[in-house]
Amino acid sequence: MRALIIGGVGGMGQGVARDLIKQKQVTDVILADLYPDPERLSKKLRESEKSSLMKMDVNDHQTMVNAFKKVNVVINTAGPFYKTAVPVAMAAVEAKVNYIDICDDYEGTEILFNSNIDKMAKDAGITVLTGMGSDPGTNNILVKWYADKLDKVDDIYLYWVVSIAELAGAAWDHSLHMTLGKIPQYIDGKLVYVEGGTGKVAEQFLEPLGICHVRYVGHPQPLTLPKYIKGVKNVIIKGALIPLWVDELIHEQKNTGLLNTEPIDIKGTKVKPYDIALKLWENIPKKRDNGPQSSGLKVIVKGQRNGKKVTYTADMVGRMAPGTGLPASIASLMMNAGDVTVKGVIAPEGCIDPVKFLNAFLKRGARIHQTETISSMFEV
Repeated sequence: MRALIIGGVGGMGQGVARDLIKQKQVTDVILADLYPDPERLSKKLRESEKSSLMKMDVNDHQTMVNAFKKVNVVINTAGPFYKTAVPVAMAAVEAKVNYIDICDDYEGTEILFNSNIDKMAKDAGITVLTGMGSDPGTNNILVKWYADKLDKVDDIYLYWVVSIAELAGAAWDHSLHMTLGKIPQYIDGKLVYVEGGTGKVAEQFLEPLGICHVRYVGHPQPLTLPKYIKGVKNVIIKGALIPLWVDELIHEQKNTGLLNTEPIDIKGTKVKPYDIALKLWENIPKKRDNGPQSSGLKVIVKGQRNGKKVTYTADMVGRMAPGTGLPASIASLMMNAGDVTVKGVIAPEGCIDPVKFLNAFLKRGARIHQTETISSMFEV
């Protein structure tokens, strides 16, 4: 198996690559990046005979197509995905090679599902698997696993927090962008658009995270989960950056116009306030509290089984790069083994066997704290 990772020198790309080079069936892992500096690579990747570097720009369509034709799978880890998911997927479709991304921007997912990319992928006989990271990704598969145990699914709540100690590069762009404007949520059986960054609630995460405040964010699950979990009433996704001062300051920046994307005139120069804020966030003073070296996920699925109310919860805490990279690596290996057969554009919950995935995930050292609560339908 030959894999090409877009954004391969970044943190998420290396998270994928470190797992792939350990697999016997993998012969080559090509790390394609706009800045393919070997000094940015971890020691294991620099020394691996399976890994190699390639300079690649996601805006160079033909170069991508030519390179993609020489591999078995393309894994896109180069965010922000509202900019990159569509052009990289288009190149993969033209090259007729299976594609996986870790897209966590709803706009990219929306275009992939609703454009001609789906038909083109089906005609090419390939799979375009979008959102195969941690959130979306692992939590989508956990939802599917729990949904398969229920007669009916009523509510799905997905919560996450990411420590800024783990953020770099394009992740900052995504983190600000996902709070802007009206974003999708699935409420009372309908897709609705709410103001990003609102609806703050306090949720308990595993230690060392504890209680964190999360708000509505623009992730893809309200678009995808109702496609595969029929009859669900609510799909709510909320997230935040921690420590708390970060999310509070982003909220204030939005309210005061510092995240506006319309240019303003400053002494004769047109400047987007968003670009200034983004640059400042990328250079936080060292004296500020950057939080723990870990991030967290929480999945809550509520439904019915045998006339009883059932609630499943799953909690995870860990580092962002392996937590995001491992799912994409596992999915690519499942594709290569013939375990992913759906063609066209698909989300993880529509094509990944939860049992096979979770077995592989846990074998790699992942830990999931789960609960099941059963109560009477008649309890008040």
